[in-house]
Amino acid sequence: MHDLLLFSHANGFPAPVYGVMLDALAPGFRIARPARIGHDPRYPVTPDWPHLVDELVARAHAVAGDARRIWLVGHSLGGYLSLLAAHRLADGALAARVAGVVMLDSPLISGWRAHLVSIGRRTGLDNLLMPMRATLQRRKHWPDLDAVRAHFLAKPAFARWDPRVLEDYIEHGTLAVDSGARELAFVRETEFAIYRSLPTTTVSDLAPRLRVPVAFLAGTRSRELRHAGTAATRRLVDGRWVWIEGSHLFPMERPLDTADAIAAMIARMRPAPTDPAATAVTQAA
Repeated sequence: MHDLLLFSHANGFPAPVYGVMLDALAPGFRIARPARIGHDPRYPVTPDWPHLVDELVARAHAVAGDARRIWLVGHSLGGYLSLLAAHRLADGALAARVAGVVMLDSPLISGWRAHLVSIGRRTGLDNLLMPMRATLQRRKHWPDLDAVRAHFLAKPAFARWDPRVLEDYIEHGTLAVDSGARELAFVRETEFAIYRSLPTTTVSDLAPRLRVPVAFLAGTRSRELRHAGTAATRRLVDGRWVWIEGSHLFPMERPLDTADAIAAMIARMRPAPTDPAATAVTQAA
């Protein structure tokens, strides 16, 4: 019986874009993944993302099945939501089965940095901290898939991606519309709203109260991690920290290395065979 791995994507990148990484994890886990967080009108984007957490919690209940353990894994936006959902699930029917969280470059924002983000929202300076202006200017229409491919191949950031992941983004990051044209799949206004409503102290304040272990995978060249700092996150993960070569988007750049690191971290967080709780679960199974 495989554990369930519930994966949540980064802002702007639908879950199918992570297909190479998730396929590599599939032999050891049953994989579930919300496709486009923030696009279901039942779960609107609002400050601190309470409804997006509701969406992930609802998905956890819908896909839990008979999984022995549930691991919440998320990249950027998805990492924060995984942490918030783990806290929410701790008081529900799945509490005994939620086993841990793996955050992919989702650093906690606390202290003066959190205060700066709060001020930025009131003044518009948060445009300097997050790629929001670029989000609203993002191209969203192309005449065909070849035009999509040419557009992204010309961008230096995408040139660092694993070619298979880039093809998945070309295919699944856009949608077919009339006459073979393509349209950006992740609505850019939704992406902007998610950035603009980023929780800060909501996440960092609850972190010490989490009842499950948390691990962190960090990009060696992540600008987002440099801006957020590492102190609060390192306190949370208590040594469960691994560097992966790459930017904030290292899951796209090194999907197989990322999959290996996720699997290794989950193996590290699993209860040891001598743990009474683990023994009881094994006997029950």
